[in-house]
Amino acid sequence: MNAISSELLQSFNEAYRTSSTGQLATLALSKSELNNVAFSPRAADRLRQKFSLEIPTMEVTNQKSSGRCWLFAATNVLRERIAKARNMEKFELSQSYLAFWDKFERCNYFLESMIETADRPHDDRTVMFILQTGVHDGGQWDMFANVVRKYGIVPKDVYDETYQSSNTRQMNYVLNRALKIGAARLRRMKRDHCTEAEITACKNELLSRVYGFLCSCYGEPPKSFDFEWVDKDRVYHVENDLTPLTFAERYGVIQLLEDTVSIIHAPTADKPFDRVFTSRSLGNVVGGRPVRHLNLELEEFKKAIIAQLRDGKVVWFGSDVGHYGDRELGIWDDQSFNFDLLTGLDMSMSKEDALNYNLSAMDHAMVITGVNLENGQPTRWRIENSWGDEKGDKGYYVCSDSWFNQYVYQAAVEKRYLGGKQNLTEQEPVLLEPWDPMGTLAR
Repeated sequence: MNAISSELLQSFNEAYRTSSTGQLATLALSKSELNNVAFSPRAADRLRQKFSLEIPTMEVTNQKSSGRCWLFAATNVLRERIAKARNMEKFELSQSYLAFWDKFERCNYFLESMIETADRPHDDRTVMFILQTGVHDGGQWDMFANVVRKYGIVPKDVYDETYQSSNTRQMNYVLNRALKIGAARLRRMKRDHCTEAEITACKNELLSRVYGFLCSCYGEPPKSFDFEWVDKDRVYHVENDLTPLTFAERYGVIQLLEDTVSIIHAPTADKPFDRVFTSRSLGNVVGGRPVRHLNLELEEFKKAIIAQLRDGKVVWFGSDVGHYGDRELGIWDDQSFNFDLLTGLDMSMSKEDALNYNLSAMDHAMVITGVNLENGQPTRWRIENSWGDEKGDKGYYVCSDSWFNQYVYQAAVEKRYLGGKQNLTEQEPVLLEPWDPMGTLAR
């Protein structure tokens, strides 16, 4: 290893002192945010909220201080179809209902994972990963589907938000503390050769307490309800005595979940295109279907999304929103920020290297509601976010196609829009490690 010598340091200092760009950057950065100084307004002018293909959608939702973006994005996809079926102008599904059952099921999944790996030391990488991940707010499309298949869905006015559902940090802390205490006890019981019945009884006693705590935070989930709505013609309707599952079945939600698959664009050597992948220890419902992704080349990935949009159906997708964004304007665009000029640093990196070197990974799910096509090629995409209506175009954002290429990783599309790739979804999946970057949205 080479140390930094005083001569080398002196040369660095001289280079900085004689750089006019460096001196200008010093003046600009002394009292301004780096993002604002690097911003290029002329480049951002390209990101107009005008699209050759746009699906009219309802007002944006607000996940508030929680990490439930995947649930908000998924319910925002579903509500458009239910609202269309019943001629509704406004409608929202309950994200809290799904979050309750996801939390409860994930607690069981965590404890079962701890029991399953009890023969490994606590500092085993897989065990440490499960412990560090714990139970939190994130999730994947297939995890959403697992919860809905088992518990159904309800309208938001049947099971509304509470303070805890919208502000989950402390609730998650309490849950994870209790679960890790329980995990230590269960692993000792397994190592001490307690019977399976004894271990299960201990786990279920903890789950009973977890269920009660979640009911205190969210309220007790409904077993049945009346679905009431007023249509666009101001006519009142009601459907009585529905269960969450019969509601999901009646409005085609269960069938939609059967027809929809996750596609990804992950151009890394360990993930050949046209192959299906899954990850160990990634899930929420024990006995549910595993998270599966079909990896497609970028043009095929976009083609499937655009085909679904052309059919008037919005698209759930996962991306990394931590790069080249402006919340006030509601844009994501790598061409609108010139960090290279401002900093003197090389900021470019391929999508493959960004995944391999932990620079980028999925951290937010949203809904694509439109795209601007020029000569059949996309130039920008319209996005329905779940951060409220105060930023962007009343909560709607836009990203450039170049940003999409670099930072969009996943989408949920109906199999019919995969064209000749449909049969690929039936492959036996390749098993990835739990810490693979394609699972970060669920961590």
